[in-house]
This record gives sequence, structure tokens and C-alpha cells, in this order.
Amino acid sequence: MFNVLIADDHAVVRQGLSYLINKQPNFRVTDEEANGTDTYLRVEKGSIDILVMDLSMPPGESGLVTTQRIHDKFPNVRILILSMHEEPEYINKAIHNGAMSYVLKSSPDNELIRALMSLALKKDYIDSNIKITKSDIKQIESDGTDVSLTGYNGLSKREREVFPLMALGYSNKEIAQRLYISTKTVEAHKASIMHKLALDSRPELVRYAVHHHLIEF
Repeated sequence: MFNVLIADDHAVVRQGLSYLINKQPNFRVTDEEANGTDTYLRVEKGSIDILVMDLSMPPGESGLVTTQRIHDKFPNVRILILSMHEEPEYINKAIHNGAMSYVLKSSPDNELIRALMSLALKKDYIDSNIKITKSDIKQIESDGTDVSLTGYNGLSKREREVFPLMALGYSNKEIAQRLYISTKTVEAHKASIMHKLALDSRPELVRYAVHHHLIEF
């Protein structure tokens, strides 16, 4: 059972999240907080596995600062940012500061559920509705890993067509419509791509793509 802490300054949001999360097997909301300071203090008490946190919780410190403080002091706590901020600078900074996942409040519930399932497996998760933009390049490149292109060269023609759309954050439906294939076929291609490149998450895929200049904007 994963103990979840919810941090958001709106009570109605906390209640809604608690209801949704408690319906998922192996997840239990054990506490709620309304600002960054109290969130840190609650994590300090222990027994929290996953933190679902907003970035804007006035008055108090920025959620970005809270994220970094918690990650630096309690690296085993898996942080999921749930925010209205879609701007790349917020997303990049949150991930840089230690968040394992970033989900938009405007996205459907299944994005949050997928993020929780990924965190349970100690894997990163970026909302599928988030697109990578030019302003991301510099920061992502600085965190790029030197990965061989052997795996990429082994991708099929169709997989190479799916690859850039996947890296840029297009949904399965959007990719299917662009390439005139079914969503199930897209899912199969995505799984094959990740396997051939030996990557575990979309952030790793994006770093791979940017580091090797495999996507253009």
C-alpha cells in the first residue's frame, strides 16, 4: 500500500483528489496539506511514499522550492506535480528540482492515474498532453545522456515516423490520425520503440531525441 500526501490550497481539490486516489488499488491518502511549509513538515514526520502537490499554494513558498527541499532531504518520497501551469519553464524546473511526474490539472483523471501507477514502479511520467517546445531545448540538452544510435538505427520505417510525434508529446489518437493507423497500432509501435532504445520513460525518450538532434521544431 502506497501512502499518499495531497498538497493543494483548495479544499475542494484535495477532496476530489482523495476520492479519486482512494479508489485506486494499493493507494491510500493518509493526509492533506494546504501550503508548502506544512507539506514539508508533514513529509518530515515520515510514512509518506508519494506526494501529489500543486505548485501555487499561497501564502508561502513556491511549490518549486518545496519540491527541491523535499527531494534533497527525502529522496525516497516520489513527487507528482499537479498544476495548472503549462509553461515549459515550470515543467522543466519542477523536474530539475526532483519531481518524478508532472500532470496538468486540465487533463482527464486517467493522466493522474497513469502517473501514480508509474510512480509506484519508480518510473517518471510526463502528462501526454504536454508538448515539447523550443524553450525546452537548452535545459534538456544539458541533461542529455550519451546514448548510442544503434537502437534508433534498428527502428522500422513506421517506428521512425511515430518516434518524433511520440517525443513531442502527441497523444495516441493524434498520432493515429496523422499516420492513418489505429491507436492500437500506435501503442504497439511505442512499446517497440521503447524496447529497442532500452528506455523506460518519456523523459528519457525526449532527452535521447534532443541529444541526438532527432527532432526539429
